[in-house]
Amino acid sequence: MSSNPSAIRRTDPDRKQRIINAAVDVIVEYGVQGTTHRRVARAAGVPLGSMTYHFNGMDDLLHLAFTQVAHASSAAFVGRLAEAGNREEAIQAIVDIIAGNIWSTPRTLLLSYELYAFAARKSELAAIMREWMQASREALGRFFDPLTCRALDALVEGMGIHGSVDHAKLDRGQIEDIIRRLCAPQLNGPAVI
Repeated sequence: MSSNPSAIRRTDPDRKQRIINAAVDVIVEYGVQGTTHRRVARAAGVPLGSMTYHFNGMDDLLHLAFTQVAHASSAAFVGRLAEAGNREEAIQAIVDIIAGNIWSTPRTLLLSYELYAFAARKSELAAIMREWMQASREALGRFFDPLTCRALDALVEGMGIHGSVDHAKLDRGQIEDIIRRLCAPQLNGPAVI
């Protein structure tokens, strides 16, 4: 081993993760189209060469960044539902997810918009969305039938999106009423919503 300090390789075991985290921040600020190697490297505080050392191009980095976003959002959703022990508690958990902005923070919404748009153009990224939806539906499936799970999953995202731009925000009671209508037992055909 050389005694020359400059010959000793400096280690930075967290560099790749720091770059992924920075990529998420850059996507929030500039969108996918404005996310460049230079911006991400600057945000991560790493040399530009680290980008090509750790990633096989921008698509690779974006895939990892969006995977991280999807896993974090899914974990928050699944985690809140895991606290429910029965259907009634699950309904309250869904109200909390929507009304408490567990999923629909401004940052998460921006990232979700970017992910949906990017996945529409990059079919391999659609798998991230399907995994996220599957995890949500499995968590809901402890309490609801498969069709209701699909509807509730779409409702959570849709209400978050609408709530981000709607001037007439729904309160917790209104959100709960909508969820209860959707989850009403099917007696004589589909529930009227």
